[in-house]
Amino acid sequence: MNELNRRRMLITGGTLGALGALSAASPAFAKALWTWSPSGSVAGSGAGTDPNWVWDEEADALLAAVIDRGDVPRVNTLLRTWTRNDQPLPDGLPADLHDFVQRARRLPAWADQRKLDTAARFNVARGFYLNLLNGVGGGMLSTAIPREARAVYYSKGGADMEDRVAKTSKLGFAVGDLNAYQPTGAMVVESVKTRLVHAAVRHLLPQSPGWSQTSGGQRIPISLADMLVTWHTLPTFAMRRMLEWDVRITATESEAYLHVWQVTAHLLGIRDEYIPATWDAANAQSAQLLDPVLGPTPEGVELTDILLGQLAEQTSPASVSRPMVNALARYLVGDRIADWDGIPREPFWDATVRAAWPKLVAFRELLLPLPLVPQLAWTLDEAARRYIMFYLTKGRGVQIEIPDTNRPS
Repeated sequence: MNELNRRRMLITGGTLGALGALSAASPAFAKALWTWSPSGSVAGSGAGTDPNWVWDEEADALLAAVIDRGDVPRVNTLLRTWTRNDQPLPDGLPADLHDFVQRARRLPAWADQRKLDTAARFNVARGFYLNLLNGVGGGMLSTAIPREARAVYYSKGGADMEDRVAKTSKLGFAVGDLNAYQPTGAMVVESVKTRLVHAAVRHLLPQSPGWSQTSGGQRIPISLADMLVTWHTLPTFAMRRMLEWDVRITATESEAYLHVWQVTAHLLGIRDEYIPATWDAANAQSAQLLDPVLGPTPEGVELTDILLGQLAEQTSPASVSRPMVNALARYLVGDRIADWDGIPREPFWDATVRAAWPKLVAFRELLLPLPLVPQLAWTLDEAARRYIMFYLTKGRGVQIEIPDTNRPS
């Protein structure tokens, strides 16, 4: 394991040292008894098995075989040409992988295209909030999740965070596209590719000494509980914050936004018995899964610094941009998470963001009902997304690809 930057670790104000190497005694790392009922899921029933002990058996066995027989380079080359939901799979894929992807790409029987279309329209007007909450807010929450921070840090993507963020953004932007689940969209493609990546990481990461020494006893990473934890940093967190900001959301829009993420969870390999059917069920599950596992790690502090540094560079080369980005991130996730992530306090910008943000939201909400404003807002948000992707990829584009190694030591 490479020694992490000590200065960034000290930003946490000694909290990490108090927690110890694995933070095993902290309530933030305690594992509560699984009590969430599958009756609250889209399936409506299930075995009720603790998702901390459930992975993605079929995909995991398949990707282990793909890696062990040396097929990853050939598979990645072929899958680069698969870019649309309605597109046939490329010729030449190994038969076992081809058959799996054909099954994995199917929408669940309960998917409702009308709700998916409503969610797309919701993104037109609310894309500004959703991009910020899912990108910056969700990113800061993810670095405060010890298992996720360590899995990212010690996997291949952790060695090149700009590329890692670009690939994550590709999935995030795909779910917000107007045609996400239309035949010409890419959400099915990006979700299934991400599912393959997760399975590959489950096979590879236990071979990493760095991860094994910091995993807190977890033998296989990215359990379904871990995936659900990440899921709650996105739609559950975003909806909660938008409601706190008094964003005007109809019941139909709220249900549709949840639905697009329910379908996405299914395509990522989360069993239907764990996917919340309502926002009440989602909030209850988040309280059991996400809230207790949040905490600081040196890997999370390191990743946070990299992520915010990239965001500041995207915003402006001026020296003022990083303090402003720090303040915005702190506002989105709150002081406790920000302190765990090692985000410095910025007295001027912290106060400015706290005072200005509610006014900005209120002004935006006042304008949105006016003719053409939602379309204009979408155009500006889409331009920002394209700029971010261009910056992260240096104009070369990006592909979600299966790894065949861990982070180089």
